[in-house]
Amino acid sequence: MRSHSGAAQGGINASLGNTEAGKEDSVKRHAYDTIYGSDYLADQDAVMILCEEAPKIVIELESMGVPFSRLESGLIAQRPFGGAGFPRTCYAGDRTGHALLHTVFEQCVRLGVIFFEEYFLIDLITADDAIIGLIALDMNSGELVIFRTGTIILATGGFGRIFKRSTNALINTGDGLGAAFRAGVPMQDCEFVQFHPTTLYGTNILITEGARGEGGHLYNNKNERFMKKVAPKSAELAPRDIVARAIETEILEGRGFENNYVHLDLTHLGTEKIKERLPGIREIAINFARIDPIEQPIPVQPAQHYSMGGIASKYGGELGETPFKGLWAIGETSCISVHGANRLGGNSLLETIVFGRLVGRTLLKQGLRQITASDKVKQAEDRVVNATENLFKKWNSSTGEKPVIIRQEMKSIMDEHVGVFREESKLKFAVAALNKLRKNFEDVRVSTDSRKFNFGLIRALELRNMIEITEVTAFAARWRKESRGAHFRIDFPNRNDDDYLVHSLVSRTRDGLQMQTKPVKLGFFPVKERKY
Repeated sequence: MRSHSGAAQGGINASLGNTEAGKEDSVKRHAYDTIYGSDYLADQDAVMILCEEAPKIVIELESMGVPFSRLESGLIAQRPFGGAGFPRTCYAGDRTGHALLHTVFEQCVRLGVIFFEEYFLIDLITADDAIIGLIALDMNSGELVIFRTGTIILATGGFGRIFKRSTNALINTGDGLGAAFRAGVPMQDCEFVQFHPTTLYGTNILITEGARGEGGHLYNNKNERFMKKVAPKSAELAPRDIVARAIETEILEGRGFENNYVHLDLTHLGTEKIKERLPGIREIAINFARIDPIEQPIPVQPAQHYSMGGIASKYGGELGETPFKGLWAIGETSCISVHGANRLGGNSLLETIVFGRLVGRTLLKQGLRQITASDKVKQAEDRVVNATENLFKKWNSSTGEKPVIIRQEMKSIMDEHVGVFREESKLKFAVAALNKLRKNFEDVRVSTDSRKFNFGLIRALELRNMIEITEVTAFAARWRKESRGAHFRIDFPNRNDDDYLVHSLVSRTRDGLQMQTKPVKLGFFPVKERKY
């Protein structure tokens, strides 16, 4: 229940057409907005499946008991979101993710699903490019535990905590990605990191896009509503990459307040609307900024929010399938890819649920792979156990730095050199510095004598995963010499479809990181320039 899905505020997209303004909405229009917003890097076949399943999945969630907000007619309420041509975001106040997470969890409890709580994934166990299990740390006992299985679905979330300024929960440390990457699975499109435009200054707690969807305005220190100049048609409801860069530009050019933030003004919405539709945002502003948004604007700044890239999860004939037989990935930990270079708000909860159900149904049809206790399997398990024990012993006897020192330096490098605006000199420095940090991490000092609820050990294992993904992210960002979606290169400000309308695939070899590419799946909508 510590999943970051519980922090998703704004809603889940589906072309229900419940409002008067949205009655002309359709699956095709939802798909077009998603692909257009992705800067044409999303795979269009996967996007069509996402959007076709959206209305069905929302109705199914409602039947499970999700307390969606309602229109006066009794239909599920829908609000406008950035990059959407119609109000299609279904919501439960401003706590949609919380409502969905708890409802689905309650259904799991009802059906008797077994959960192994307080277990930490350390590594995958493979043989002949196929999954045969995983090794985990039982945090309660401190023992290493082998799960012998031929089928694993990774749904471990994103890796936003590699940045200092992030909306992400502390749990988002890329643990599934790190395990898959070490096993040899390539990482796809990790250069595309979404920076949410509106996070609370000082804490970077998310201020939902729903606040702008309900009519909130952004102002600089000259009292200018600057988004009307940047995106005349959509203003505050332009896609997140556009709004984030606009806010960052205002701050960098001296038009921010205290040179750090701009104002998100909700005061004109009125007391009743804020209390009814944005109660959580009001609570956050009061508790963490001592500001009541009914009376004062909220100070906001961009911060890392979402990872469009992840485990390459579109191999073979099935969505969610990785190059390793028996290994699947869904949600933010995966890259299927339905978000391309920029995710639209309201599509992340949708992606997780749609492809979670799809992969589950696929495996029910295929049948789960059974792994028997052969000599080969036991040898692979023994190797992983011995490697983990040796790692713990090395950390315990080392005289190197504490992991926190490396973690802080890593976060600073990512914020300063791989942020909203990127350029060659900064990315070159980041790649070299992160490579050095990864090597320094091998000699960190961690007490592992007592492993029972040893959170120092857990933090070190998390950093082991983060340090891998930071290097991949910076490496891919340096390789992509164009600006597309959330990836903006000052030195290459234009999109370059001739050379870079491809997915990046990063693997680690003996010689270091290696880049490969694969084509984007086009076909439904022609590629064109984005204009807002």
